[in-house]
Amino acid sequence: MADAAAANSGWTPARSVAGERNPWTIVGVISIATFMVVLDSSVANVSLPHIAGSLSASLDEASWVITSFLVANAVIIPISGWLADVMGRKRYYMMSVALFTIASFLCGMAPNLGFLIVARVLQGIGGGGLAPVEQSMIADTFPPEKRGLAMAAYGVVVIVAPVAGPTIGGYITDTVSWNWIFFINIPFGITSLLLVSAFVVESAAVREHTHELHARGIRFDYIGFALIALFLGCLEVMLDRGERLDWFSSPTIIGFAVVSGLALVAFIPWELNQENPAVALRLLSRRNFAITCVFMLLVGTIIFGTTLFIPQFLQQVLGYTSTLAGEALSVGGLATIVMMPLAGVLTGRVDARILVGVAFLIQGFALWNMTTLNTEITFTNAAFARMWQSIGIPFLFIPISTVAYVGLNPQSYNQASALMNVTRNLGGDLGIGIVQTIISQRAQFHQARYVETLNPLNPNYNQAVHSLSQAYAAQGLPPGQTETMATAQILHQVQQQALMLSYVDIFHIMMIIIFCSVPLALLLKAPKRGQVHVDVG
Repeated sequence: MADAAAANSGWTPARSVAGERNPWTIVGVISIATFMVVLDSSVANVSLPHIAGSLSASLDEASWVITSFLVANAVIIPISGWLADVMGRKRYYMMSVALFTIASFLCGMAPNLGFLIVARVLQGIGGGGLAPVEQSMIADTFPPEKRGLAMAAYGVVVIVAPVAGPTIGGYITDTVSWNWIFFINIPFGITSLLLVSAFVVESAAVREHTHELHARGIRFDYIGFALIALFLGCLEVMLDRGERLDWFSSPTIIGFAVVSGLALVAFIPWELNQENPAVALRLLSRRNFAITCVFMLLVGTIIFGTTLFIPQFLQQVLGYTSTLAGEALSVGGLATIVMMPLAGVLTGRVDARILVGVAFLIQGFALWNMTTLNTEITFTNAAFARMWQSIGIPFLFIPISTVAYVGLNPQSYNQASALMNVTRNLGGDLGIGIVQTIISQRAQFHQARYVETLNPLNPNYNQAVHSLSQAYAAQGLPPGQTETMATAQILHQVQQQALMLSYVDIFHIMMIIIFCSVPLALLLKAPKRGQVHVDVG
């Protein structure tokens, strides 16, 4: 029965990268590089002020340290599947780990900002191609009935690393120096290379596929790659810098938006008419794969967006320290770790459409719960608000990917994984950019409404100023300063409340989007028993 299910799914032991070893060792081996790369995508955020000061740069200039990494990452992911097919999966993987490790050393040694930005570009190129290859390795190593649990174990690393990143980055920066947030990657990279070399086997089936590609003649789609690079690269810069430059009031942002849009318009028909495209857009003609890409876009928006703005909310509105905000987020990370094995076990046993629908309902409920938050909440309230959301995360990643690959040829797994990662990352970029803009605009809106009532004609305002003035006078302040301090205190409270309401608006918007997306799960085609492939990361 198991053999028949495996045959129906297209899985064969001949493609396994474990060889004669226990396949679970592969999960541990490739998770090392995964943790290193995913951690590094967020670890530098909290160190930007230190980097800027050390390299004699402004904070705005130093932000290119983040942008350059994201742009390089976005550009390399779409063609990582093609590169793995052409170069050989194991060889490409080891070259990527080596490049990331060397680039990390260069980042730590950077004498100036320009050097650091170039090194971060190399880091992004090295790290961007790892996730699709890792997912392809696990898919080929585990039979369908065990694949969900394997990807759940792998997914723990993917979820925990971005949560731990800011805390680890802040601790290293405060206790040692910002250089060590990059140097710390070196032992991880070397260990990964040694273990991959020793434990990962390039299967005969994969080698044969690579030889066939070379025999037919390698034809790289340079135009397609240039177009996707322009589209994603310019979009990444636009989303990352838009808030700082006031979006479309800036000629720079308009320029990046126009180039990105034109590149996308040219890219789609070009790729659809290529025999060997750089990005296999034809995979989107599969209903399940197309719908799950939409889901991954939403998942990226939810996970990356909330991972960024929930700590930001705790610090800006409630005055939490970076460490305390990280601890509140960590509670959610623990909930995800606990639920991952259950999601892995249920995947393949319960209709994936049910799991996906329930997971989105959990996310919607969690976001609704966040709309009830206010400036008087405790740490426990904040931690539990994130925990409810985190409970549903495993049931999004694994079941969504379960139905994504129904009916796909195993030889297209690398390309399919690359596209899934592109959509997830694109969702994250869109989520972060949109969230930041809405928070800024809605905070201004609410503050303007509040300020309209702050005038001497409002008896409540007069009473508040009088009460605060008396309180400051009791503390010994001179009579000429008490009213000024009282007015400043009221303005601070207004700004805090306006910012609080802007976050509540964000929670409402995301909640509505999530609930409206639930019916899409009904359009998915359920996989036959054993016809399972999962993709986390």
